[in-house]
Amino acid sequence: MKKQQIQPVDSTSELLAKQMELILFNDDVNSFDFVIDCLVEVCEHDPEQAEQCAMVAHFKGKCSVKVGSLNELALMNNELNSRGISTVLA
Repeated sequence: MKKQQIQPVDSTSELLAKQMELILFNDDVNSFDFVIDCLVEVCEHDPEQAEQCAMVAHFKGKCSVKVGSLNELALMNNELNSRGISTVLA
């Protein structure tokens, strides 16, 4: 029987620096225009990029809208959630 290797636990600084994704989920509540405007304001997307993300989320159920560190994305995630936009960090 092979011995299983123990994976080291990431330190807090490693977790904060790790690349994460901000995932936008489709919903039946918010309009396309509202979601697009929020992505432009909060995630600093250009309007075309924001529209594409909204369309992908609509048709596929979700879309990765931003990649970055936990520090960078946590504030964006919180702001979008406070506006009623469904997002999570993965």
